[in-house]
Amino acid sequence: MRVLLLALLVVAGLLLPVFLLLPSSSSTRSSEPIACTDGTSNCTLTNAFGSFPDRAICRAAGAAYPRTEQELVAVVAAAAVAKRKVKVATRHAHSFTKLVCPGGGEGTIISTRWLNRTVRVDAERRLLTVDSGVVLRDLIEVAAAAGLSLPHAPYWSGVTIGGLLANGAHGSSLIVTPAPASQGFAVVRDLGEDHPDLDAAKVSLGVISQDTVTLELQPLFKRSVTFVTRNDTDLAEQVAVWGHLDPRRKVFYRKDDRVDVSTPGDGLNDYLFLRSYAKLGVIAARVADEWLEEKGGDLARCLMARLPTRKVEQEAFGFTGYPVVGFQHRIQAAGSCIDGDGVALPKAPAFVGDVLRLRDLNPRAFGGLDAKLGVLMRYVRASSAHLGKAEDSVDVEVIYYRSYTDGAPRKHAGVVDELEQMALRKYGGRPHWGKKRNFAFDGAIAKYPRARDIVGKGCAFEGLCVCSDDSHCAPGKGYFCRPGKVYKEARVCVFDGDGRRSHGAVDEL
Repeated sequence: MRVLLLALLVVAGLLLPVFLLLPSSSSTRSSEPIACTDGTSNCTLTNAFGSFPDRAICRAAGAAYPRTEQELVAVVAAAAVAKRKVKVATRHAHSFTKLVCPGGGEGTIISTRWLNRTVRVDAERRLLTVDSGVVLRDLIEVAAAAGLSLPHAPYWSGVTIGGLLANGAHGSSLIVTPAPASQGFAVVRDLGEDHPDLDAAKVSLGVISQDTVTLELQPLFKRSVTFVTRNDTDLAEQVAVWGHLDPRRKVFYRKDDRVDVSTPGDGLNDYLFLRSYAKLGVIAARVADEWLEEKGGDLARCLMARLPTRKVEQEAFGFTGYPVVGFQHRIQAAGSCIDGDGVALPKAPAFVGDVLRLRDLNPRAFGGLDAKLGVLMRYVRASSAHLGKAEDSVDVEVIYYRSYTDGAPRKHAGVVDELEQMALRKYGGRPHWGKKRNFAFDGAIAKYPRARDIVGKGCAFEGLCVCSDDSHCAPGKGYFCRPGKVYKEARVCVFDGDGRRSHGAVDEL
């Protein structure tokens, strides 16, 4: 069973609740994201986070759950006849953005939940064909049983292969698109590796209904994974190679190399932040976050942040048998819970230098990020997809607290907002299609030259705008729109008022 341990730390005269979560057989697995009040009509769609950036409900006139190619074609044809917008939703709905919504309450959502068959395994040609709704975890296990490996994949094993292809993976695909009446209003198209339209189908953002996907795999191989902790004095230079920035002036470097299959080891990636956790523990952690936002000072936040960071160091991010050697299908992705901005690589050193400068101005302002493991940097190859990254890039990711209350201030929100605007504007970064807040997509389409080839108050705190007026922040609570501290063209909400002492604890150190 999961056990919830509650400790109390005395920090600057304050009682700080600290919640330590231990593994459990209980689960916080994703539930069905589509809910309809009348069979498959009058539907709403949510995501695994329970909220979209604008906090509004995503509605659709109807939902469809095809199980075969024929049923999928029929759904697309019916939508084409009715002139309804169509979007595709996956089993776990892990996208934060609202791109999945089919335009108001008149559209149709197609779920790939039951498009989950392994169609064909050709071990000799190293080809695997599956339905688009097959999740990565099942796919890599089927491939491994045939002595094959999928060489590239995201961290989370709950993503579907259709979602992978829609976000820039390689392979070939059978897709269903609208068609003229002479073709029955919908047609199945076979996009092979050399098909000129495949680059448009990649990163399709859910507007293309995929039927089956064929992937070319590699012979089964092993990987060796080791984590190295160093200071950050040369991080700006090293980021062109690798890096994970921790605001405590430490960097976690992950050394990840292929090794011969005869190398001993059967390691497993059970990433700490993708594990199953008891609901009570999740609620307790949220209560602690809210307490820190309302009453905790910066020192308390920084001290609390040491606990998850120490756990990560001790457990090597969740890899077992450390230092780890294991087969690709056990190492490449994790997600026992289901049982960023991209900066061009040549610009990454200068961007990291600016991040370090911002951190050095007030290290405690980064305490909230430290508690969520700092700044994660991942490396992404250039893609030929029309909406993919045009050059090798570093994806930069931070996780931060968000209030349940619309427009509520966040402590040191200006730090996160300046990081985000600096990456997107100063360094020409491209937003992650599935994770960013609304304002990040303002003008984003101009960063994709081939895109043309494809078929109030408190808004700054919600990511719905970049502040240009104090009303976009929370002036009544002392938060005003100000220039960034390093990137002066940034516009961020900053606490600036004599009422500071009446809003929670004050750091004395």
